[in-house]
Amino acid sequence: MNRFTGRTALVTGAGSGLGRGTALAFAAEGASVVVAGRTRASLDETVRLIGAAGGTAAAVVADVTESEQVRRLVEEGAARFGGLHIAVNNAGILRGSGPVADVSEEDWDAVLRTNVTGVWLAMKHEIAHMRANGGGVIVNIASNLGAHLRIPNAAAYITSKAAVSALTRAAALDHVHEGIRINAVSPGASDAPMSLRPGETEADRAERVKSQNPLGRLAGAEEVAAAVLYLASPAAGAVVGTDLVIDSGASA
Repeated sequence: MNRFTGRTALVTGAGSGLGRGTALAFAAEGASVVVAGRTRASLDETVRLIGAAGGTAAAVVADVTESEQVRRLVEEGAARFGGLHIAVNNAGILRGSGPVADVSEEDWDAVLRTNVTGVWLAMKHEIAHMRANGGGVIVNIASNLGAHLRIPNAAAYITSKAAVSALTRAAALDHVHEGIRINAVSPGASDAPMSLRPGETEADRAERVKSQNPLGRLAGAEEVAAAVLYLASPAAGAVVGTDLVIDSGASA
């Protein structure tokens, strides 16, 4: 399919994992992709993979916690490919494990700054461009941990991702009248580095997930990307403010 031919898609956190998988999926369906993140080498590898598959991409180094860097990211990405039509706000971190009373202030601040404020800053600048250029689509990456599921010893991450779900819905209502559709995808344990526990191999993770998820396996990066692409496509034209959970049944 070529659902996104002539469209430009921006993906943050695109140097690895779900971000890279989503960038590859958009490029495979015809989009010109702006891949963003904090590490040049990993972004360049994503661009290389897209190019090797016949797609088009460019890398822009940016930290989503810095407003001026995000403004520049949107500006450069739009200038490179003639506009910005789709944005996927995927950048996030996982820090501060342990009981609530034992989470350090540094870890709490870092997680909320990246996972919540980073998404807000990204939307702020993406929406500013889209409202001036005929609209667009935004998909935020939340998590099944948060609004849908809680586990012990992950309060900072859970709080941040629940906030992304709420922020997505608030923004969707605020801006749908401007031709901007905003939704979220909430992955569970997926085939991405963030789902590996310290010291855990991919084989260990697969065994652990067998007993945790009703489906008995991880969601593939391509399966999460398929949900993102659906929400970004014209087929989801009436989908506004939803939070689509892709977690192998873990929060069912």
